[in-house]
Amino acid sequence: MSDLTVVQYILIALIFVWSGFVRSGLGFGGAVLSLPFLLLVLDEPLVFLPLISIHLLVFSSLTIWLNNRKGAKDRQAGGTGTVDWRYLGRLLAIMIVPKLIGVFGLITLPGYVMSSIIFVIVALYSLSYIANRPFRSGSKTVDTIFLMLGGYISGTSLIGAPLIIAVAAQHLPKEKLRDTLFALWFILVLIKLSAFIWAGVDLQLIHHLWLLPAAAVGHVIGLYVHDRMLQAEGSLFFRVLGVVLLVVSTIGMVSVWR
Repeated sequence: MSDLTVVQYILIALIFVWSGFVRSGLGFGGAVLSLPFLLLVLDEPLVFLPLISIHLLVFSSLTIWLNNRKGAKDRQAGGTGTVDWRYLGRLLAIMIVPKLIGVFGLITLPGYVMSSIIFVIVALYSLSYIANRPFRSGSKTVDTIFLMLGGYISGTSLIGAPLIIAVAAQHLPKEKLRDTLFALWFILVLIKLSAFIWAGVDLQLIHHLWLLPAAAVGHVIGLYVHDRMLQAEGSLFFRVLGVVLLVVSTIGMVSVWR
């Protein structure tokens, strides 16, 4: 990124502020809601994916640690932590093999077909949340298929989050949804980042000196917004979630159709 203009650097910094805000505000979307904009500035995915991966590792682990440290007294009084470790284990058991298949490219599916299916499903889920009638599949088989698809896409491009959260949001209380997803993203992204290192991909470490602070600004704003949403009525949380999912699916479908 050494040959970019000043305007491009500013735009990239602002997009990473947005990425940090979305990630901490909702618990997902840091990659899928920022990567399309980043590629408009510089059409080189392998420049940005390592940056996004390391940011997620830093901020997800920091958020979980701070939240659980803050809630230690509550747990002593009979409360629980902010991560549902049992459900996290179930998610990983379903997703780990498709994740590895995606990471190492053992199965190559037509990108436009897979993307189209995912974004249509996500759009339907988002509309149900906006209408305050969250879709319940009522089928473990359907949930498993969605999670396997999400794991595969996460392995190939780190944008499988919308499909995964469409399932996870049905089974987790809103107080534990974000941090449980953070723990899941940490594990999945660590696998992807290891593959980057193994393949000799440049991790762009020098650019963290200015992009980590940018993402941190958005992260702090997102934490405040997330706390406000948790204090609001439950339907508001899911409506906001639905709007974000609809934006994600719309951006994705436009990109695919082009």
